Amino acid sequence: MALKREIQGVVLQKAGDKATILVERRVMHPRYHKFVKRFKKYLVHDEKNETRAGDTVVAIECRPLSARKNFRLKAVLAKGVE
Repeated sequence: MALKREIQGVVLQKAGDKATILVERRVMHPRYHKFVKRFKKYLVHDEKNETRAGDTVVAIECRPLSARKNFRLKAVLAKGVE
């Protein structure tokens, strides 16, 4: 069985069973040898509707649930401020 990717990010918005999370990674710039931030947004399936905007969550890779949803919610690490 292949290893499932886990991503950690902050919930930007919530609509139905979908949550959009922003994942930040730090990479070294090839020329300037300085760490820079790179961002990517993922759609996560939140079946129990336990997330809100601002929460820090962990999502795990799964089978495709829709055209752009390939992750499902694993855990809520921290609640956001609202």
